[in-house]
Amino acid sequence: MSRSSRRHTSNKSKATASEPLSTAAAVDALSKFDKAKFDETVEVAIRLGIDPKQTAQAVRGAFSLPHGTGKQLKVVAFAEGADAEAALAAGAIEASGEELTKKIEGGWLDFDVAIAHPSMMRFVGKLGRVLGPQGKMPSPKSGTVTTDVGTAVKEFVAGKIEFRNDAGAIVHAAVGRRSFSKEQLQENIDAFLEHLRTLRPSGNKGVFIKRAFIKSTMSPSVPVAVTE
Repeated sequence: MSRSSRRHTSNKSKATASEPLSTAAAVDALSKFDKAKFDETVEVAIRLGIDPKQTAQAVRGAFSLPHGTGKQLKVVAFAEGADAEAALAAGAIEASGEELTKKIEGGWLDFDVAIAHPSMMRFVGKLGRVLGPQGKMPSPKSGTVTTDVGTAVKEFVAGKIEFRNDAGAIVHAAVGRRSFSKEQLQENIDAFLEHLRTLRPSGNKGVFIKRAFIKSTMSPSVPVAVTE
């Protein structure tokens, strides 16, 4: 049996939680699973009581976790002049308008997040078919289209996360690493859940947050108790 198979079997035997746990207890349960050789990402999956087919009920946005995600993102900025200079100073790996557009049209996609100044949407609009499927298309709702390009770049480089519900009405988000302390993971998860509650669509009348689970890259999931 391979090392990964042994770890999977071992972790499966430790996945005893059938009822939702408090965030602190869920994080504690997660900490007891065997670790991989790399620093695994800890993720949260939250099932919402929305109709994902209705655009008006879509849930998406961006959020700065109290302790970041543990990963430094590669950020590019569609900006010119002083805004481009501010973006580069804040940590962007590329910052320009037409030049960046042509580079991406040529197939370059080695970045995680794209920020755009509103004046640059004449360039960004050409890239919808490329950036859209990648989840990298700048959007005002996710905070990636803004006049304060420098600040946005700084926040995303530091680990600000973007999120949106999928076709199954589930929101997935990275909330840290296995190397984080239990307190850091708990605070990140609780802060994200609290933020998500503020995004309840006006047309949603039932239970908004139905279920939540946390897991690391190689571990089973652990149910987390949620309230409205």
